[in-house]
Amino acid sequence: FPALLLLPTSPLPLPPANSPSPNEYFHQLMQCSASVDILLLLDGSYSIGKGSFERSKHFAGKLCDALDINPDRVRVGVIQFSSTPQLEFPLDSCLTKQEVKEKIKKIVFRGGSTETGLALKYILWKGFPGGRNSSVPEILIILSDGKSQGNVAIPAKQLKDRGTTVFAVGVKFPRWEELHTLASEPTEWHMLFAEHVDDAANGLYSTLTSSTLCSAVSPGCKIESHPCERKTLETVKELAGNYMCWKGSKRPNAVHASLCPFYSWKRVLIKHPARCYRATCADPCDSQPCHNGGTCIPEGLERYHCVCPVGFGGDASCAPKLSLECSVDLLFLVDSSSGTTLEGFLRYKAFLKRFIQAVLSKDSPANVGVAQYSNEVQIPIKVGEYKDVLSLMKNVDTMRFSGGGTFTGKALRYVTQHGFKSAPAFPDVHDDLPCVVILLTDSESQDPVVEAAKHTRGRGLFLIGVGNDFLRAELDEVTGNPKRTVVYSNPQDLFNKIPELQKKICSVDNCQSQSLDLVFALDASAGVGRENFLRLRNFVSSSSLQFNINRDITQIGLVVYSSRARTAFALDAHVTSSALLQAISQVPFLGGSASTGRALLHIHDDVMTVPKGARPGVSKTVVVITDGSGTEDAIVPAQQLRSNGVSVFIVGIGDVRRDTLLRIASSPNYLIHVSSYDDLQNYKDFIIERICEEAKRLVNLCKPNPCLNEGVCVLRNGSYRCECQGWEGPHCESSKPQRRCLSGLRASTPPLE
Repeated sequence: FPALLLLPTSPLPLPPANSPSPNEYFHQLMQCSASVDILLLLDGSYSIGKGSFERSKHFAGKLCDALDINPDRVRVGVIQFSSTPQLEFPLDSCLTKQEVKEKIKKIVFRGGSTETGLALKYILWKGFPGGRNSSVPEILIILSDGKSQGNVAIPAKQLKDRGTTVFAVGVKFPRWEELHTLASEPTEWHMLFAEHVDDAANGLYSTLTSSTLCSAVSPGCKIESHPCERKTLETVKELAGNYMCWKGSKRPNAVHASLCPFYSWKRVLIKHPARCYRATCADPCDSQPCHNGGTCIPEGLERYHCVCPVGFGGDASCAPKLSLECSVDLLFLVDSSSGTTLEGFLRYKAFLKRFIQAVLSKDSPANVGVAQYSNEVQIPIKVGEYKDVLSLMKNVDTMRFSGGGTFTGKALRYVTQHGFKSAPAFPDVHDDLPCVVILLTDSESQDPVVEAAKHTRGRGLFLIGVGNDFLRAELDEVTGNPKRTVVYSNPQDLFNKIPELQKKICSVDNCQSQSLDLVFALDASAGVGRENFLRLRNFVSSSSLQFNINRDITQIGLVVYSSRARTAFALDAHVTSSALLQAISQVPFLGGSASTGRALLHIHDDVMTVPKGARPGVSKTVVVITDGSGTEDAIVPAQQLRSNGVSVFIVGIGDVRRDTLLRIASSPNYLIHVSSYDDLQNYKDFIIERICEEAKRLVNLCKPNPCLNEGVCVLRNGSYRCECQGWEGPHCESSKPQRRCLSGLRASTPPLE
């Protein structure tokens, strides 16, 4: 017969998203590319069953992957047999590999008795339907359970004597003796098992490459054989015991008793020694190219890709991709109580190490420390004590589970007093950095935590809570802001929160630590409408969560206006996020016409003033949100605010007159155009970023004037003083007492008696 050459395909296609294994790529690289006719004989009898029939079809489809199917090269046809043989499609009906695989998928299970001998006689009589009349090699692949109801030995021998190579592939629990009869010599090379698809395909390839049919194996791969066992399920007769039975006697009218055996039948697994085959190729993952816990996924014989843990993937080998570039003093406060359990504590240690690996580098300006608590508090790693990642991780490893009660409130008070005595990030810089405490806990506190958390936040520390979802309410109370709470749904999900935590840490180095007096002015006129006004109100609510609401950091006031302006609440009215959100939700829609000028004048006279809560020396910003109507009178009041040290941002929504709004804003940097009310939320981060940038500007301590009662503010040595006229006190807040004398009266001595 002419040789069948196995050639690697070229070029190798790029792998799909669900990349095949190297074994599958080996099958793709094998290409039987010469003239050969292959006929598949599928057992479709009831003894096989529909499930095993589908597995036979799967094997047939896998086999096609290694065939160069073409009318001039490899042709494939299929016959299904049960009680009678049925031609599913002849060898000359399909032009491509895909056509053959599609036709195999569409074959329907027929059912019936297992007449393998009749199917072989059909092939002897008809030949290979659509074949080339023995002018090319013929290969018959029989997929069956080998439980034929007729004789198979004679027609199988006649086929093999005619020059047909026969492979017998066992399906389900096959009768191996019959398959042995069907297969060509040597039978151990021509008997396969369809339940192990890769093994059966490799066995077929091995036989072809060992014969004159196929002569090459893909470079870098080889097929190895190894001893294995085939199993079959058979019914056996087994002695179960004896019973008393009565037998006849030669004597008339006489019987005698004796013991008679009785048997049971049962189905048992019988093992048959055999040889199996495996394809082995050089695995590109053998060199372990993925670092930091990454998983290597091979893509063929030479390529691979790494599935990286969260926080890694900065390059193809899972380098860290996050970076803690913000300057903060960072203290992890880890729950080591019995409520968290040893397993939970070890998980937090693993999380700390993964976080340190992912976001810290030798150049990171952040100082990191770790404390743990239960009944008592320990600080095994002081803030800023170690600057290199390796030392930090080694010291995290030395932390030991303590058990005991969960006294979170006590721990917060302790780290507030003792947790931050760090070295500066750089030797020549001695700035006070934002102090951040990250609470890691899986159990409810056994002592009061709300007041302790307020005490911590009141000392200027930022709290971020990380815990299981069921602790969300307590963590929100600890942080004072739901935006600084990180919850996870399952243990693995904790590690997915590293990017979110990194972002929250660095946010405190932005607006979270900037002192700011911020007033929103919302257009509540009929032109905006009630529904859109609710959108404006929701925008203010979500925006406020980005700030640390506190008398020492951010104060927010709200003014709504139509033809008149109304203070919904003053700057110093609410000192917590929850109280602020509640107040925003109660602000009413006004209706009527709009006058933005009156709103800005109202803010200048009655909102951004020291008596109404504005703080001297603090950045001040007004954000006006309008549809552009009623803005003609706003240019002068806006200028008055700017002259008084207040930044004015104009957010115009919809089809607005940009030139008018630009005159109010005075610069394009302070004008933000939003296409629709629905789009407003998409601009939230941008607007807040602009506000925060503005808050970092130098502040004129005398604007707005902190002096009351017409006192004059005078800048002096980085501070200010108030020169008062007829008043006294630091801000001219107290009237001077008037000296009064009694005129027209003279002192007299009483007459002597």
